[in-house]
Amino acid sequence: MKYLKLTFVIYLSFFTAKTCFSQRTEVKDPTIVSMLNEVSATNLETLVRKMVSFHTRHTLSDTLSKTKGIGAARAWIKSEFEKYAAESGGRLQVSYDTFLQPADGRRIKESVTLKNVMAVLPGTDPNDKRMLMVSGHYDSRVTDVMNIRDFAPGANDDASGVAAVMEMARVMSKQKFSNTLVFVAFVGEEQGLYGAANLAKRAKEEGWNVHLLMNNDIVGNSYGMETDIKDNKSVRVFSEGVSASETKEQAAARLAAGTENDGKARQAARYIKEVAERYVDQLDVKLIYRRDRYLRGGDHTPFSQQGFAAVRVTEMNEDFNRQHQDVRTENGFKFGDLPEYVDYNYLQKVTRMNMSVMANLGLSTQEPENVGIVTSGLTNKTQLKWEAPKGKSPYGYYVLMRETTSPFWERKFFVKENQATLAYSKDNYYFGVQSVDENGHESLVVIPKPVR
Repeated sequence: MKYLKLTFVIYLSFFTAKTCFSQRTEVKDPTIVSMLNEVSATNLETLVRKMVSFHTRHTLSDTLSKTKGIGAARAWIKSEFEKYAAESGGRLQVSYDTFLQPADGRRIKESVTLKNVMAVLPGTDPNDKRMLMVSGHYDSRVTDVMNIRDFAPGANDDASGVAAVMEMARVMSKQKFSNTLVFVAFVGEEQGLYGAANLAKRAKEEGWNVHLLMNNDIVGNSYGMETDIKDNKSVRVFSEGVSASETKEQAAARLAAGTENDGKARQAARYIKEVAERYVDQLDVKLIYRRDRYLRGGDHTPFSQQGFAAVRVTEMNEDFNRQHQDVRTENGFKFGDLPEYVDYNYLQKVTRMNMSVMANLGLSTQEPENVGIVTSGLTNKTQLKWEAPKGKSPYGYYVLMRETTSPFWERKFFVKENQATLAYSKDNYYFGVQSVDENGHESLVVIPKPVR
């Protein structure tokens, strides 16, 4: 902490009341580093292999057996969360999110009771209503999406994502965060995103402030067989630019300001890249400017449709000889999503990526409010002003800047006041503002609106 404050003092010596000196921060919180070091590749492999042992986790499979089917799988996930809850001193709250899914005429032949598995770690600041969610889906399938009996290991799709969520819950539930953390294993993804759709609807109806959902789906493979590329450094983050819930008024404001590349999910993706690459060595977060893969979807989609910031985390090169395949051998080649084809060291890295972002954001102060660019006069400078966030006061703020063609924030200016004037034109650059606490934890970025 002393080092961070000293860094700020050095840079503050270059400030005047309305001029900022540029700097970038690479400060690592030792507490977050310690948490990341707890993430175990061995634990992740154990979790994946246990999920595979249920033979099939098809959404419509057996719910009565203690050892096979979707019922046994969800009971085991819940029991593991409950172990973590005991280790947290009872702070982690474990439950089923149970709902009746009606028949859809497609992949749900008749009404069925489904259950997401949730573990909630309440925040310590009653004034901080932000909710950070991380997810994977625990159901699996083979080639025929309606085959509920055959061996459907689903090791990478998506036991890998659920294992990441569970390992994060194990480690993070021992710590305290300002805002609420939610760890969830969704059901029904392969049948039509039904588990996520139910929880997203519930979140909207109950007024949850879902600040960010990171959905991990297919995150354990580092080898692309078609391209013969081994890549254990890269991971994709998919994010939409314009929210599906955008109103006509919001659309008009976006068009006027030219901020079609600055939606909530897109801002979250940039945050993920900056923080994850700060904390996780040998990691390259690839920002993909789509809601999901081409003409495909995942469990973050219903949250996006409800207006929440939601992104998809996925490995760089999917192996379609493993994904959604009947387990079989043809011409000496073994097809199927089996645990021996998961790269657990790579999965460890992706898990650490998620954790670094969730922890940094979970420890941060809230976003500045009413952030605006002053437009009362013509000038080639840019004047920004904002109000302090609710709850805990920040140590200061970063004003971020990038060229209009840049996918990433390129410069950060630290200020203590609630305003800044930069010698760069708002015509030529995009700007954002985020709060930062004394330990270097940044909030998400707020895009300014025009103000007089």
